[in-house]
Amino acid sequence: MISILFAVLTALSNGCASVLQRRAAMRVPDSAAMRLSLFGRLLRQKVWLAGIGLVVVAAVCQAVALATGPIAVVQPIFVIELPATLLIAGYVMRVRADRALWYGVAAVTVGLALGMASADPVGGSDTVRGAAWIPALVLTGLFEVALIGCALRTRGDVRAALLGLAAACGYALTAALMKDAMARLDDGGAAALLSSWQLYATAAAGVGALFLLQNALQAGSLVAVQPMLTLGDALISIVYGVTLFSEVLRTGWWLLPELVALALIAAGCVRLARTPLAAGTLAPPPAAR
Repeated sequence: MISILFAVLTALSNGCASVLQRRAAMRVPDSAAMRLSLFGRLLRQKVWLAGIGLVVVAAVCQAVALATGPIAVVQPIFVIELPATLLIAGYVMRVRADRALWYGVAAVTVGLALGMASADPVGGSDTVRGAAWIPALVLTGLFEVALIGCALRTRGDVRAALLGLAAACGYALTAALMKDAMARLDDGGAAALLSSWQLYATAAAGVGALFLLQNALQAGSLVAVQPMLTLGDALISIVYGVTLFSEVLRTGWWLLPELVALALIAAGCVRLARTPLAAGTLAPPPAAR
């Protein structure tokens, strides 16, 4: 229950952060795309700094969730971040949730419940054994290079979707590294944590994923980014959980309801990203003169 609670808190923080970061990214010109100067422009915006503050809160909550539960349980819960954020934004802004929003919320919620019940992830170790990280990091790097290379040859929503998937892969890797690092804290205390390469790799992967997400949000619409980010993070995290931490999922005929759950979540994310509330929340403020 502790891992689920902190996973939900992580999703809420990340969802709000994405909204704030999207508002800031929309003010950045295309010439700054895929350049370090993008961060320089974003750092001058208070709304982006507020989003980063929420990212820090989310990171702390995620660390607690991963330290107390399997990665295949914790990461998929993050799919609720978009519907939760829109509902909170509607309450704060006193905007009534329309039927499309509730349909999207229902699709994501039912999809998550069906997926978790069908997959029923169990078991697994807290640490990665032996040299299993080597092939995992090599394959992840090749996948990221392929996605970024394809994204640089495209524009608009296609680039946003590809970079969103690349960011999702980065966040999934960050979660796997974080879980492995937190296990060192339990085994050997703070000294073991600070001396582990996983801790510093977690920071590097997190910064890289954040950079890719900013570029994805700047390149295209939330409709293109969010489904790839949400589903990509969940699915790639499950792959890490099974291959690195030996977590076990149901297979066989259970794959059918699992696929139905994925379809519901994807449809719900697209529906939510297209709602007037999402468009209003993410609309950029008037440019300063």
